Amino acid sequence: MPAAAVAARAASNGVDLLALTDHDNLDGLPAARSAAEAAGMSLVNGVEISIEWESLQIHILGYAFDPADPALNAGLAAIRSGRIDRARRISAELEKVGIDGAFDGAMRLAANPSLISRAHFGRFLVDSGVRKDLRSVFESYLVPGRPGYVDHRWATLADALGWISGAGGLAAVAHPGRYKLSRPDMRRFLAEYKDLGGRAIEVVSGSHTQEHVDIFGRLAREYGFLASRGSDFHGPGESYFDLGQLAPLPDGLKPIWDVF
Repeated sequence: MPAAAVAARAASNGVDLLALTDHDNLDGLPAARSAAEAAGMSLVNGVEISIEWESLQIHILGYAFDPADPALNAGLAAIRSGRIDRARRISAELEKVGIDGAFDGAMRLAANPSLISRAHFGRFLVDSGVRKDLRSVFESYLVPGRPGYVDHRWATLADALGWISGAGGLAAVAHPGRYKLSRPDMRRFLAEYKDLGGRAIEVVSGSHTQEHVDIFGRLAREYGFLASRGSDFHGPGESYFDLGQLAPLPDGLKPIWDVF
């Protein structure tokens, strides 16, 4: 969904402050800002950076940074260049199980080819009738242990936090409830994240259950993190929640937007 349309949809749904956090890319920010200003809504610069921590892919959100920062832009460009190579390898793996044309099909669905992701392959597989929806496609083909999944080297946690802080921004861990980490491993990750300058975690997310909200609310208090709230909205019919529909943060947490 185009950035301007996301901003316009958020405003029409009653959102008064939006952070656009595209994966590894800042190109949508100018259009989103123009649409937000036209609708009388405030916009915060945002990005969602793909990193790898102990062989697990994790997403780090950056907020309120300078989008012209050279180091941030160079780092994101390096991540994007790796996406094309990963896409070709995903397509090759899908061909092995009889699914042809996946690379071209996914590329047609990517508005920006340098941002091709597993979600574009998922949409191609749904459109091709392989599975009925994105969730079942991911479970069957695009997660570790399934035939369309390939390993990929992303940025490190230190890389992402360095880029965000160097650009004058603030970092948050995106949807921590989605990562397959044991409780001790989650604590190790959060301790390392805090030591490297991380200041916030996403407590309320479109992909979090109430149990996740309770757990990460407690961890935010324990570690002294600011709390963020994000819909994880990708488009109509592709997200758990629409823009502006999330529950509020639990009591006793300091919202991240208080420091913007």
